[in-house]
Amino acid sequence: MRFKTSVRNIQTFSKLTASLSSLGKVAWVRLDDDAVRFTIIPETGTQVWASLSIESIFEDYTIQSAAPNNTINLELPLPPLHRALKSAINATSASIRLTKKDGIPVLSLTIITNTMSSGNSANGFLNGANADPFGDNAFREEALDANMRDRETVVTQDIPIRVLTAVSVEGIHEPRVREPDAHIILPSLIQLKAISDRFTKLAMATTTSTKSGSSSAVAPKLELAANMHGSLKLSIATDSLNISSVWTGLTNPELDPGQIEDGDLENLPSAKLKAAGPDAWSTVRIDGRDWGKVLSVGRLGGRVIACFADEHALILYVYLSNYDDGADESVLTYYISSFSV
Repeated sequence: MRFKTSVRNIQTFSKLTASLSSLGKVAWVRLDDDAVRFTIIPETGTQVWASLSIESIFEDYTIQSAAPNNTINLELPLPPLHRALKSAINATSASIRLTKKDGIPVLSLTIITNTMSSGNSANGFLNGANADPFGDNAFREEALDANMRDRETVVTQDIPIRVLTAVSVEGIHEPRVREPDAHIILPSLIQLKAISDRFTKLAMATTTSTKSGSSSAVAPKLELAANMHGSLKLSIATDSLNISSVWTGLTNPELDPGQIEDGDLENLPSAKLKAAGPDAWSTVRIDGRDWGKVLSVGRLGGRVIACFADEHALILYVYLSNYDDGADESVLTYYISSFSV
């Protein structure tokens, strides 16, 4: 079993791990000849299925295993990986390889940085330390130090992992969700997150429940709705609060007939919702704090399509810009269950 690669886009990789680690501390990572996949399946909350083209973050990619398509399955702690990548942001180069240290499998991240150094510049300052700072030679001109050169610094950080058997992961698959009632391209996630977080904080400040003689904040539920006429609505309601925000002029993307069984677009739930007019909405209710974590993916940029299965689930497809034109598109898929109340 062998895996080694250079990281071509450290900043994007770091932002990705930051976003993923906000939703789960451990990820199932599947590496093969075609793609890199990160999967997070927490006990509660949002599931993430991220499929990245190799070219979007890696180069000089080498993988080898006895499994079909040279597949390697890993259980990877996300916070240590993110910390290691943050330290590599200003690196000249970075590489990752699968190896063992003291019999324990690790992902070894090697970071190389170059800094300008001079062999005798410090001595020059020290030799003049006792000179008169206001003398005639206080600002004497000097020649450029010929010994100044780039100094290469190499730092290696090891991240303990588990190598998973193919049998242990073969039953894991993306949730099956019925055809959506509405699909819409979301506005700026940074803007949407700011408003969502504000709504959640206001609701938490005004909502309490009494249990065993004490009061505790109840997790607020945001109501998110979309129609098939370019509108998105975010709202929240408590006993003392009822606020909403509406976006208009958004895009409802056209569906690909080739992706639809029998290519029958007219009988899809989204077609029926569109025919019902702009006052017909598909609605989901989601945990405000979990939603705020999901929206942290906005730091990656890219186009985000939200698919609404009314009162059932919300699926986000986050399409990332690729490093090379013509490369396979990378997509992160978020599955968020809707609360029934």
